[in-house]
Amino acid sequence: MVDIAVVGSINMDISVLVGSIPIPGETVLGGDARWSGGGKGANQAVAASRLGRRVAMVGCVGSDAAGEDLVQRLTNDRIDVSQVRVLDGVASGLALIAVDQTTGENSIVVSPGANAKVAPEGVGQAEAVTSAKVVLLQLEIPIETVAAAAAAATGTVILNPAPAHPAASQLLAEVDVVIPNEHELATLAGTAPLHEESALLEAALGLAGDADVVVTMGSKGALVVPRRTTGEPVFVAAHSVEAIDTTAAGDSFCGAVADALARQQTLTAAVEWAVKVAALTVQSPGAQDSLPYLTDLTD
Repeated sequence: MVDIAVVGSINMDISVLVGSIPIPGETVLGGDARWSGGGKGANQAVAASRLGRRVAMVGCVGSDAAGEDLVQRLTNDRIDVSQVRVLDGVASGLALIAVDQTTGENSIVVSPGANAKVAPEGVGQAEAVTSAKVVLLQLEIPIETVAAAAAAATGTVILNPAPAHPAASQLLAEVDVVIPNEHELATLAGTAPLHEESALLEAALGLAGDADVVVTMGSKGALVVPRRTTGEPVFVAAHSVEAIDTTAAGDSFCGAVADALARQQTLTAAVEWAVKVAALTVQSPGAQDSLPYLTDLTD
């Protein structure tokens, strides 16, 4: 039995450093293109595996060179890929990423490709999903497939509702922990953009269902709002570091929370661990290339 089953997207990322993120109608020159494994699902799977967990990936790639490369990358990270389907005549998912070389902030466009073909019936019957201690979900695959995975899971279900989707609120009844950023929380709550801690807390407490909520706040840290478990809301401050590339920061955070919960840590302890992991992630470029190993955090 695996510790963590990740049901989600598998992409090839093409990243380019730019002097500034282009605005509509603007063309900017950037540095050399960097090709790396990506996709929120695959990133989170790699993050958890590098922290020492036994991880299975459930998803789809195309029968192209990118798909072959992506599956090999997951295999190299000791991830069980037996439930990654290779689809004929379909392109693998692709993400185009512009990274501001000064701030490390990014702008991303995703072409789903094979990720749009991850089907509910296959996921609901996947042994990894039905037996894992933790099932980790995102929204770069069809939402009905995410719902099927949540319903089939017997372990702790974590939902990272990214990219933001209004219908994600319908999933909350099947979820134990939801990890939105400020924008995604506003979408779930049906409110205007939220930034103040008091407003974030009010929105988190008002969400449907009774899932525990962890609101990621970028360089500020994260807000932990227990609802299913006991405890008072607590703010966990981010580590002060110089960010080079924030591309996979949220994914490393989610993977680290899953890692800690699979080890039966408390939610607050899991978030404290995730903040530490994310701080190290942003100090290196790329998506999966930037995800730290356990030895990087304990040396």
